[in-house]
Amino acid sequence: MTTLLAQAPDQLTRAQILADDPLWLIALKAVVILLIGPILTIFLIVWERKAVGRMQNRPGPNRVGPGGYLQSLADALKLPFKEQVIPDTADRKVYFLAPVIAAVPALVGLSAIPFGPEVSIFGERTLLQLVDLPVGVLVVLACSSIGVYGIVLAGWSSGSPYPLLGGLRSAAQVISYEIAMGLSIVGVILYAQTMSTAGIVEAQSNNLWYFITLLPSFVIYVISMVGETNRAPFDLPEAESELVGGFHTEYSSMKFAMFFLAEYVNMVIVSAFATTLFLGGWLFPFVGTDHVLNQGWFPVLWFFAKVFALLFFFIWLRGTLPRFRYDQFMRLGWKVLVPLNLLWIVVISTVRALRQAEDVSAGTMVIIGLLGLALIVAIAFAIPAKQEPDTDAVPVTGSDYPLPPLDLKVPETTPRQKALRAKQRAAKKQLQPSAPAGREGSDGDL
Repeated sequence: MTTLLAQAPDQLTRAQILADDPLWLIALKAVVILLIGPILTIFLIVWERKAVGRMQNRPGPNRVGPGGYLQSLADALKLPFKEQVIPDTADRKVYFLAPVIAAVPALVGLSAIPFGPEVSIFGERTLLQLVDLPVGVLVVLACSSIGVYGIVLAGWSSGSPYPLLGGLRSAAQVISYEIAMGLSIVGVILYAQTMSTAGIVEAQSNNLWYFITLLPSFVIYVISMVGETNRAPFDLPEAESELVGGFHTEYSSMKFAMFFLAEYVNMVIVSAFATTLFLGGWLFPFVGTDHVLNQGWFPVLWFFAKVFALLFFFIWLRGTLPRFRYDQFMRLGWKVLVPLNLLWIVVISTVRALRQAEDVSAGTMVIIGLLGLALIVAIAFAIPAKQEPDTDAVPVTGSDYPLPPLDLKVPETTPRQKALRAKQRAAKKQLQPSAPAGREGSDGDL
């Protein structure tokens, strides 16, 4: 392969260049990718605490280190030395394995993300990517979602009802929003004609970035990635108001830290994935790939700038929106995002088919689009409005408990109080002395 590089350096594909990497370079890339997640997690925690504190008009962490920015590092050093408490009812093998299942796939997911173009590392020509697979999109999607197995197993193995409920919630949540996320990627694949992450970035170099041309897909993906990572306002699996702490209630010490690590690394993965799919990856806007801003190590800066913008979006949501109710959250996934995705895929397929047809003009495409829009509006007006039934039935809440009537009057005494008072009166009558017999007779004569 070295001879091939010397003969035709400009005709090799990305996969061929990566295949020529020596073992020491592959190991170096793997170590760097594994360290990106933990390092960004330490930074993100303190950044999130300070940003949310700023939104709430309070300082946030400000004691450890300059400006308080070493607080997360202190917490990371503290957690391994904390006592590990294991419930007696826990399944110990699964209990120990669950945090590993949640954290390891999250660390591996960045391996298929292209961080930049071709560079030279210690004299070796290579790409800023570990592997370039033909199905790289599916690899990243799988790594970002397989961590739910660890969450479900953690809830089940803890032997406690609250973690179990949190694990079941997480399974339902990830399945629901995984479908919406997968459908939002279909439009990108149709436009790029490839499932390679590097190929999708290259497809955006000659066209508008896909967050412009595929805006509905981008919006649905952003909503889905928040639900996929169990972040506020979609943090239902760890809702402390009803589940104490969720699936990790019975975890402590380093096992709890691994769940925390998995959550923040998943945030980095879905943000890097969104950057690759919709924001041009490592490309600088408005210039070509041969420009100096898109050469060398500069693209790494543009890539992480976009990633940090999306990560701040996570923080902004947490400091702004209240937590959804669970039925509202599931209704949004199944009744809004999934149908909109399917309709948008039909529109994209129709537009691409019309573009590839040689005898269809631009005017015909506009007319077909207007007719489709008119049909959708007509169907929307034809559907009758939902009318509330006029009935005297008692309304029922989500937990099937009837609501009390609005004119409810609290009784002054309860049946138990009445029984106690009757018992006291009877006891008093027994203690009172009986009247003399002669006087009783005289009263009777009167």
